[in-house]
Amino acid sequence: MRNDPPGFRPQDAATLRSNALFGRLPDRSLELLVSTAQVRMVPRGTTLFVQDEEADRFFALLDGWVKLYRLTRDGAEAVVTIVAPGETFAEAAMFASGKFPVCAEAVADSRVMTLTAEGFARCLREDEQIAFAMLGSLSVRLRHLVQQIEQLQVQPTAQRVGSFLLRFCPEGGGATSFALPFDKALIARRLGMQPETFSRALAKLRGVGVETQGGTVSVADLDALRGFCNADAGGGDHGG
Repeated sequence: MRNDPPGFRPQDAATLRSNALFGRLPDRSLELLVSTAQVRMVPRGTTLFVQDEEADRFFALLDGWVKLYRLTRDGAEAVVTIVAPGETFAEAAMFASGKFPVCAEAVADSRVMTLTAEGFARCLREDEQIAFAMLGSLSVRLRHLVQQIEQLQVQPTAQRVGSFLLRFCPEGGGATSFALPFDKALIARRLGMQPETFSRALAKLRGVGVETQGGTVSVADLDALRGFCNADAGGGDHGG
């Protein structure tokens, strides 16, 4: 791409294309957006923004993992979601001209693309297709949140954990292994369960060929795990 910001790599265009916001944009529109952005490395533990801060920018995650969470009145963290590479976050808050409803923290060494409200508005004036893409992105995000709420309400804990693990697995069948990108306690909070409930769910997954050793997960048969996770959710352990 021409006029790419420092730190933007050739493969980043494909990463952005995997997102609903950018996926259907013409090349020229995507080039225009990227040219106004800033790309930076953020070490694990870096706070990107805090709850109630003015929402004057939004982000696309190129590498790493970012935790979005709210602080309760007693100072406890309520994890809203974990942002994966290729996903955007904070765009809805920015377009509402309001404040960030959550805090954002890198939970792994990450690379983040930041787009300011001013730069994005300039792009919208030049290319109306970007606005339609944004509407599509917000619709996808809403559907995702509805599915997430449904999972928390009706999916048994072992299936919920299995579905989360499948996010890190390749397409197709066979065996695979991978390292969890952040600690199990955070995963448990993301899935709305206590750490001990998460451990019990991992133990149940051994029956479908999932083994864990420290932060490493091995899956003997991806098709078997997918079949287990897609099974009817009636019955089972719904504890949290």
